[in-house]
Amino acid sequence: MSSSPLRAAVRARMPAGLDDLAALVAIPSVHDPAVQSLDDCHRVAEAVRVAFGDLGLEARLATTADGSQAVIATHPAPAGAPTVLLYAHHDVQPAGDLAAWTSDPWTLTPRDGRLYGRGAADCKGGIVTHLVALRALLDVHGAYPVGLVVVVEGSEEQGTDGLEQYVSSHAADFRHADTAVVMDAGNAAVGVPALVTTLRGTAFVELRVRALRGTVHSGMFGGAAPDAIAVLVALLATLRDEVGDTTVDGLDASQTWDGLPYDADRFAADAGLLDGAVPIGSADPASQVWARPALTVVGIDAPAVAGSSPSVQATAGAALNLRVPPGVDPAAAGELLVAHLLRRAPAGVEVTARVTGVGAGFRAEGGPSSAAFRAALSEAYDGAPVGSLGGGGSIPLCATLERAIPGVEVILAGVSEPAANVHGPDESVDPSEIEHMALAEALFLASLTTP
Repeated sequence: MSSSPLRAAVRARMPAGLDDLAALVAIPSVHDPAVQSLDDCHRVAEAVRVAFGDLGLEARLATTADGSQAVIATHPAPAGAPTVLLYAHHDVQPAGDLAAWTSDPWTLTPRDGRLYGRGAADCKGGIVTHLVALRALLDVHGAYPVGLVVVVEGSEEQGTDGLEQYVSSHAADFRHADTAVVMDAGNAAVGVPALVTTLRGTAFVELRVRALRGTVHSGMFGGAAPDAIAVLVALLATLRDEVGDTTVDGLDASQTWDGLPYDADRFAADAGLLDGAVPIGSADPASQVWARPALTVVGIDAPAVAGSSPSVQATAGAALNLRVPPGVDPAAAGELLVAHLLRRAPAGVEVTARVTGVGAGFRAEGGPSSAAFRAALSEAYDGAPVGSLGGGGSIPLCATLERAIPGVEVILAGVSEPAANVHGPDESVDPSEIEHMALAEALFLASLTTP
């Protein structure tokens, strides 16, 4: 059928959808009690449950092993029709330094055609995309053409495997799904549709250095006493070579990307490189961020510059995030990183390193559902060609779904794109991406109706 009725229905449902987005962004649902009260996560989970319940789905809250609450909402399939699982997550990253935000991170704020707020793109925008698509389907068809299993996770950003464990132990509740649409990725740019076909796996490693029994005066002991911060810096320096490639003993860093390219100038602009700077690494940006391992120092324990004293520090530490291409075992890669660091520990200094968490990579194999979603994306974006992107991030649930649901076809899409600045200050979403992606999802679900 023509997309016109669904296109009009999606457009008509967008104002209510953006009201939903504002209400969801206003709840600081960071699933980390050290940062935010978990009451906020419970509030947003209940709001999401009610929203899908109002659409006629049987919606409930499921408490997972890490204490988070996932929303599970289901609707039976019409006779002979397939069942589609729709995924998003309602937890968000902490806002971080509030001074780095142009506007309040917990108030959805329009500016220059975009909507700013923590979770606007990642991934409360994904929740709203599902809501708008399903409302439009009801408006046009009066019923759902397929069976539905909606899963909205509550701790995706923490990497604590709560939902993965739940799905694995309740596989029978999900096994009837034929296709899973994971609305937690995004396009190449606003208006440039794509499906994400690979996700890197991830390993988190905590590195600790102890060089002295206690901190001592740098004038009296500096120059002969080992300095924990200097040791830490030296160890971290072994993880990149002179051109910026990640160098972990035993970890291949030579892979290349064969999907849509990532122009170096556009990457520089998207990443916020300084004037005159160029992307690091020996390969093109797409290969560096989608096909090769990448080591990032995400935190350091050391005295702050303000208030520091002239002392030789006894201890220091760092949190490391290692991203690895799909097909590479992230747990094994994390252990290679640990061994690399321990091998370089200087004599007389205590160096400890341990893997604190891992997430599996993923490669979408494609199939008839992916082809149908690509056709729907192209139609939603007025005939634009649909490319393939890599995902530098990790969504461990994708691999879990493939294990729990034999033969399921996983499709990765979403409303994020490089300008969204997910996880950073001034996260935002372009509302046209929500509208186009909701239309694509509605078209896709409608196309699965049996003759």
